[in-house]
Amino acid sequence: MPVARPETSDARVIAHVDMDCFYVQVEQRKQPELRGLPSAVVQYNEWQGGGLIAVSYEARKCGVKRSMRGDEAKAACPQIQLVQVPVARGKADLNLYRSAGSEVVSILAKSGKCERASIDEVYLDLTDAAESMLADAPPESLELIDEEVLKSHILGMNREDGDDFKESVRDWICREDADRRDKLLSCGIIIVAELRKQVLKETEFTCSAGIAHNKMLAKLASGMNKPAQQTVVPYAAVQGLLSSLPIKKMKQLGGKLGTSLQTDLGVDTVGDLLQFSETKLQEHYGVNTGTWLWNIARGISGEEVQGRLLPKSHGSGKTFPGPRALKSLSTVQHWLNQLSEELSERLSSDLEQNKRIASTLTLHASAFRSKDSDSHKKFPSKSCPLRYGVTKIQEDAFNLFQAALREYMGSFGIKPQGNKLETWRITGLSVSASKIVDIPSGTSSIMRYFQSQPTVPSRSADGCVQENVAMTPSASEGCSEQRSTETQAAMPEEDTGVTYTLPNFENQDKDIDLVSEKDVVSCPSNEATDVSTQSESNKGTQTKKIGRKMNNSKEKNRGMPSIVDIFKNYNATPPSKQETQEDSTVSSASKRAKLSSSSHTSQVNQEVEESRETDWGYKTDEIDQSVFDELPVEIQRELRSFLRTNKQFNTGKSKGDGSTSSIAHYFPPLNR
Repeated sequence: MPVARPETSDARVIAHVDMDCFYVQVEQRKQPELRGLPSAVVQYNEWQGGGLIAVSYEARKCGVKRSMRGDEAKAACPQIQLVQVPVARGKADLNLYRSAGSEVVSILAKSGKCERASIDEVYLDLTDAAESMLADAPPESLELIDEEVLKSHILGMNREDGDDFKESVRDWICREDADRRDKLLSCGIIIVAELRKQVLKETEFTCSAGIAHNKMLAKLASGMNKPAQQTVVPYAAVQGLLSSLPIKKMKQLGGKLGTSLQTDLGVDTVGDLLQFSETKLQEHYGVNTGTWLWNIARGISGEEVQGRLLPKSHGSGKTFPGPRALKSLSTVQHWLNQLSEELSERLSSDLEQNKRIASTLTLHASAFRSKDSDSHKKFPSKSCPLRYGVTKIQEDAFNLFQAALREYMGSFGIKPQGNKLETWRITGLSVSASKIVDIPSGTSSIMRYFQSQPTVPSRSADGCVQENVAMTPSASEGCSEQRSTETQAAMPEEDTGVTYTLPNFENQDKDIDLVSEKDVVSCPSNEATDVSTQSESNKGTQTKKIGRKMNNSKEKNRGMPSIVDIFKNYNATPPSKQETQEDSTVSSASKRAKLSSSSHTSQVNQEVEESRETDWGYKTDEIDQSVFDELPVEIQRELRSFLRTNKQFNTGKSKGDGSTSSIAHYFPPLNR
């Protein structure tokens, strides 16, 4: 939703720098023989030669467009050179282009506050630099002005050919009677032209730029004159720019809101909004959006340049057009595993290099049913707390997909009816990590930071209570564990298992698997835990003895508790005298009641436990036995005894038929 922000009273100088057909330029730097030739970068696949993601200006003159497939581009321009994007895990690998974009950002960031908007575009707040230049060396005092500056396009100025045009630009920049706004813009013109020259010299990349008093206008201007040029929007030219600008060309108006303006209010251009009062717009679209629309019609935007060089989120996705659409759960899981692996690598790199951590995992997908146009309704997105580690992300991503598929299926009033239907397809998948924050600089170690994060109960989109351990990558209380009995029953048998991973304290690498005792939810109330300690004066080590009082029939039905819970109850640090007394007399159920700060919190915790009683279970083959020797002797014996028992119990239990679930399992046959 657009956010209405008041514009500052002081004049600002904002630039939007946009690289020219950036992916093509990166490939041309690798292969200089491509310069000057019609060329395009393509994500290759077997369907119609793959999709174009960047087209050189030479190819555009031949009629090639980004919306084309590779085969279409060759038909329009037989001499076109198609360069394939590097491939990793069966999908496009954009790391080459991200790195090249970082080269550009490192140059631009030296001039002022810099916000990286995407791989190939950047916002700059040049206000301070322009004010310094205006104070020390105002444009009217310059004897020589660079040729690149004189090529600038200044909106509102009648363009003439040759030297007369350049002289007109010089006169505008060097006006002594100009107001402060225009003088600051003149300084911005000179600064941006110099930055663009520096980028070209150091990286061999050309870029275009828009220069204005706010981000909205700078963004509009940067694409008006390409390639390798810059466009300026003086305050006096704002209404002329917006009056004829199609409403769909404005940022945030390309979707439903823009369509609503066209159909409900008859608005075709941004200038058409001027006929409506702020009150009228608020009546139609709410106070915030109405005010925002009223502002943009007048070129007003108070959005600040964020000063962010790093991305706000990480994502990995892939489309499956035409015959490549996915038909079974096994293929969906395969590709989710590939996407999750790439996402995990980028998260680990961000954590190591930038000391940042993400807290939310989101899955997006698209689906359709052939011969049914109504099935193209939007496939729901699903999110859950992010757990670091490849296997955890893979597991949670697949569980999110299954939850979204059930909701999508329910929107058609369909119930699972076996494996007969073969007309459903998945045409796109993506996973992303968001809500990225810096780890506090005062934190002595990343592991200690993870340990310090609190557990926040919340209610999921499906209505079940979850433990949102937002900053604890290894927390076992992930969304994949919180599934109701009804949810599990709706899924194929082989897909209902819930896994828990034992922390590996020896081989963590970049994946942080340490869990704080603060993040644990106490064991179920019928599972009393007796903890005794030994005085430090008597012994140098302290051991917490963990015992269970469990009904055998309930144990079989519910399964074993998470192994992580056992670790969280073990602490090598001597507890206080008060803690010792409490631990020796209070059951885990009463502890939860005592720790609850209100009746609401107690109720939420009770719901969590009730939800878990039917969901508990983990894969014993995921327990890392290499860390057993680090555990107290009592726990070692208990775990080894359980593993032996569980191994005997599971012998011969596997179906072993190798059957694969199909997405079609979720849908009944079509009515023909």
